[in-house]
Amino acid sequence: GVLVQSNFGGVLTIDGRRVGEELGKYYLKDAVEQGADGSCMIVIATDAPLSPRNLKRLAKRALLGLARTGGISSNGSGDFVIAFSTAAENRIDYQSDNPLQNLTFLRNDRLSPLFLAVIEATEEAIYNSLFMATDVCGYNGHCVKALPVRELFRK
Repeated sequence: GVLVQSNFGGVLTIDGRRVGEELGKYYLKDAVEQGADGSCMIVIATDAPLSPRNLKRLAKRALLGLARTGGISSNGSGDFVIAFSTAAENRIDYQSDNPLQNLTFLRNDRLSPLFLAVIEATEEAIYNSLFMATDVCGYNGHCVKALPVRELFRK
C-alpha cells in the first residue's frame, strides 16, 4: 500500500493526457515564482519480506510513480519516501533465548513485480489525493480551487 501527501509542481498528467495544460494551470506556466516548490511525502507499506537494502530500492521506484503524474521534483522540492515491511518472519523478538536472529528475505531477482506495483500504487495514490481535494482558502484570502474532476472526465 502507498500513502501520499501531495504538494508538488509540474504539468498534471493522467493516462498520458496533459491535464494541467488543458486547464491552463501548471507550474512554470508564466514565470518562475518564488516559493513555488513543494514536497511530496510518500509512505510505502508491504508485507513482502524485504531486506533494508531492498526497501530502499523499492522506495526509489515510488518517484517513478510521481513522475508519471507530471511531478518534476523541482529545485526546492524536498520529496521523500519511506518504506517498511510488516513481514512476520522478519519481526525481531523483544526477548528470546536464542542468541541468533534468523531472517528470511525475498531474492533480488523476484523484486521487479514489486517495483511495478509500487510505481502504479504511488501514481494511483497521487490521483486519489488530488481527486478528493476540496476548495480551500487560507492566509490573506488566498484560495485554491479543487480539480474540476467531472469536467476532466467528460472529455
